[in-house]
Amino acid sequence: MTQANPMLEMRGVGKWFGNFCALYDINLDVRPGERMVVCGPSGSGKSTMIRCINRLEEHQAGQIVLDGVELTEDTKNIEQIRRKVGMVFQHFNLFPHLTVLRNLTLGPMRNFKVPEKEARETALHYLERVRIAEQASKYPSELSGGQQQRVAIARALCMKPKLMLFDEPTSALDPEMISGVLDVMVELASEGMTMMCVTHEMGFAKEVADTMVFMDEGEIVEVGPPDEFFGNPKSDRAKLFLSQILSHH
Repeated sequence: MTQANPMLEMRGVGKWFGNFCALYDINLDVRPGERMVVCGPSGSGKSTMIRCINRLEEHQAGQIVLDGVELTEDTKNIEQIRRKVGMVFQHFNLFPHLTVLRNLTLGPMRNFKVPEKEARETALHYLERVRIAEQASKYPSELSGGQQQRVAIARALCMKPKLMLFDEPTSALDPEMISGVLDVMVELASEGMTMMCVTHEMGFAKEVADTMVFMDEGEIVEVGPPDEFFGNPKSDRAKLFLSQILSHH
C-alpha cells in the first residue's frame, strides 16, 4: 500500500440536526500513521465529525471511506468499519459491573471470537502499556478518572484498530490526572498509530500532531502542520481561538 492511499477519506460530508447545520462540506484525508489533532471552539462540530466516522452519528451528505470501505446504512459496512476504529470518549463508558480485565476481554471475545486465554493475554499486555496492569482485577469505580481513561484506551487497543479516535479524552479529568493520559497518547503516537484527536490540549498537539485541523461553526477553516497553525494562523477565527486558548494555559 502506497502512502498515497488515505486510510480515511471524508468528501463533502454534511450533517444536520433539524434545521441546524452541524457539519458543512467536510473534506479531509487521514493517511496511515498520520496524527491529526482537531481543535476549535465549543459547538464547532469537532465531536460530531469524529462521531460520524464510526457511525455514532449519521452523516446525511457526502462520503466517508475508511480503509477502502464506504460507510453506508448497510449494517455490514458499519460493523466492518467499527472493527477498524478504536474510540475513546470524554466519559470512559466502561462497564461498571465488570472488572477492568473483563472490560478489555469482552470485545475481542464477542466480536472476533478470540479465545479467553488469548484475550486475557492481550488485555494484560495493553494494561501494561497504559501503566495500570496492577489494577486488572478492580472495578472501574475503584479507579481514579485518569486510570479509568487509560483503561478505556487499553480497551480500544485490544481490538487492534487501524485508526484511533479520541474525543476530548482529558476534558472530564481533574488537572493532575491529565498528564498520565496524555503520556499514554504521546507514546501511541510515537509508535505510529494513526490517530484523530479532538482536544484542547495544545501542548500535546504541538508535540504529536502532523496535521492540525481547525473547525468553527461546522466547517473546516484551516488545515496545516502545527508550526504553521500555531506560528502563523491564516484565518482571523483561528487567531482569535488561539489567543483565547493559549492565554489560559
